[in-house]
Amino acid sequence: MEVSWLEDFLTLAVTRNFSRAAELRNVTQPAFSRRIRNLEYWVGATLVDRSIFPIILTPAGDVFRKTAQETLDSLRNGREEAQGFVPKAGEIVSIAASHTLAVSFFSDWHMKLQAKIGKIKVRVVADHVAGCIEALITDNCDLMLSYSNPALPSLADIERYPYLTLSQERLVPVSIPKPDKTPFFDLNSEKTLPLLCYSSNSYLGRLTAAIIEREKLSPRLDFSVECSMSEVLKRGALAGAGIAWIPEGAARQELDSGALVIAGGINFTSPLAISLFRKIEPTRTEVEKVWSASMNNHR
Repeated sequence: MEVSWLEDFLTLAVTRNFSRAAELRNVTQPAFSRRIRNLEYWVGATLVDRSIFPIILTPAGDVFRKTAQETLDSLRNGREEAQGFVPKAGEIVSIAASHTLAVSFFSDWHMKLQAKIGKIKVRVVADHVAGCIEALITDNCDLMLSYSNPALPSLADIERYPYLTLSQERLVPVSIPKPDKTPFFDLNSEKTLPLLCYSSNSYLGRLTAAIIEREKLSPRLDFSVECSMSEVLKRGALAGAGIAWIPEGAARQELDSGALVIAGGINFTSPLAISLFRKIEPTRTEVEKVWSASMNNHR
């Protein structure tokens, strides 16, 4: 039995949809279905009733869901204990954040919160979006800070996970400028351009791919570098290695200084919301204070 099977099962229990759960877990649906089958073989019971849609858990699945959650909680606590990270009860708010937001957004947001409600001790765990979703579903964090976009699945339409939109920005193509401040790599030209891209299974990678497909850009983009982190792609763009799609907030300093310019019109961009997610159940006072302050600040 693999720990990932328990995480798969809990994600399926929340979404009640194999396709949706597979997307959130960043695996293909056939692979996801095999992993659920493997878990059922290991347990020795059918955990999911596949005869109706949306799927429901069988009585055995309902019982095992609690076991799966307790097992993951125990493993998490044991890991933190071994690493010496166990905080005093109720002292630290754990936030899972996508890598880019952990670098470009978290610090300013945290300072604003502290100015409003006083000192807040926060543990930030940076991960890809799928990892952040997994952390929230499996109770490995109190809150999740993530990008969201209507074109891609997230937790936004699952009632158990309310969210606040903290800010709005865009995913934009960037390039070094020419001396006349026009983009060196210009999407409005007919030239073939070197592309610095995200891994195809990452959240921003899928959003970038949707833009490229929508605007029929594939014949004019030549793969150069792939990385799942915006900061790496931004550095490549600054070095003149090619064009990259970067969240506007993560490239704000470079765009304001003119070190980078947007490499095309609005049709080559996509909206991005910065959202804070939680579980609907009431939780510790410190977490509720952060949520309430965020809600009041961003109405």
